[in-house]
Order: sequence, then C-alpha cells, then structure tokens
Amino acid sequence: MSPVVVPPVGARIRQARLERGTSLRALAREIGVSASLVSQIETGKSQPSVSTLYAITTALGISVESLFDAREAAQARERVREGAGEGPLAASPATVAHALAALSADPGRRIGPLVGAGGRETLELDSGVVWERLGRVPGAEADFLLVTYRPGGSSSGSGALMRHPGTEYGYLVSGELILTLGFEEYTLRPGDSVCFESTTPHRYRNDGEVPAVGVWFVSGDVQ
Repeated sequence: MSPVVVPPVGARIRQARLERGTSLRALAREIGVSASLVSQIETGKSQPSVSTLYAITTALGISVESLFDAREAAQARERVREGAGEGPLAASPATVAHALAALSADPGRRIGPLVGAGGRETLELDSGVVWERLGRVPGAEADFLLVTYRPGGSSSGSGALMRHPGTEYGYLVSGELILTLGFEEYTLRPGDSVCFESTTPHRYRNDGEVPAVGVWFVSGDVQ
C-alpha cells in the first residue's frame, strides 16, 4: 500500500495567516522570504522547505502537526459550499476539495495506537525531504515522524540554518546525514542518534547517493 498523501498545506497556512490578521507581505518579512514565495506556497504552486515550514508555523503560532490533518467530514462540508458557490476558493471544485481539506486540523484526532506501514500520512516538502507521520496522541505537543532525505536533499534550499520551538530527538536508520548544529558539523550514520534544543541553529543535508532515513521526534512544538 502507498502512504496516504496529505492534501496541500498551503490553504491551511493561508487560513492561519488570515485568522491572525497578518498580510502576505508581513508574513514574508517576518520569516525572511519573498512575498512571491509565500504566495506560491499558499496556492500550492510550491512546497516549503523544512526550514521555511517551521518558520511559517512558528510565526503563525500553529503546530506542524496541524498541517497533516484532513478529515472526510470537512471535505463533505466543503463540497456543499462548492455547490453553493460560496467563498473565495469556489472557482475550482477539485482545488477547493483538496485545499480546504488541509484546513480541517482536529486537535482531538488520534493517530494510532497502531499505524500500518501502508497507512502513514505523508507530507512532501521542498529540497528532497519527505515526512511520514508515525502517530499522534491528542493533547501531546510532539511531532513523531519518519523522515527521508533523498540524495542531495536538505532541510534548507538556501543553505540557511533554521531554529524553531521544541526539543529534537533523531535516530538514523539508513544512509548518511550531515547535521550542522551551531558551529559544529556531525555525520550521522546508521544507528547514530542526536538530541538538542531546536532553538539552536541547525540544518540537515544528505550528500550521499542513497536516501537517508530516520525516526525523528520533536517535542514542545507550538500549538
């Protein structure tokens, strides 16, 4: 079975930005990217890198976890809206159904206790990074992920270091991954693990020829 692909996150980001009363340009200035990039992310024309995603969620005060959630009930409600022609996203039914599904984050939704290998929700990010959600307990401030860095993949397309709330724990299962942490650089090999405060500037990259795959747990994410 193929992993469950999560609907585009752009609409969820746009909704959170509007709820916060922040303009597109103001958000772009706050996280240090162009307004054009934020617009492309919100419309689904571009996927954020890991560093940009964390910058956006931190600025908007939402959790990374919330970007995975997409309930069928919300899809049904939005199909009704499409039929009525309501709202600014009513122009394209297919786009609306997918985009608004990404707005339906449910803080009470449990993932598990058992998540099969073919049933993991998957989030494709820019720069060759894939996140698969391994589980979720309602009320727990944590991201529990299987992370893949494809050959040449990086947490930041620009090479910049990122910072975000939380404490980060990682275990590399296969491949090799380079971690830049502050002024130090570490090479992670299968069986190696790392842990550090995520507010420390850091970046991951895969300089190898095979995917680097590991299990990551980030606690204390923004809610």
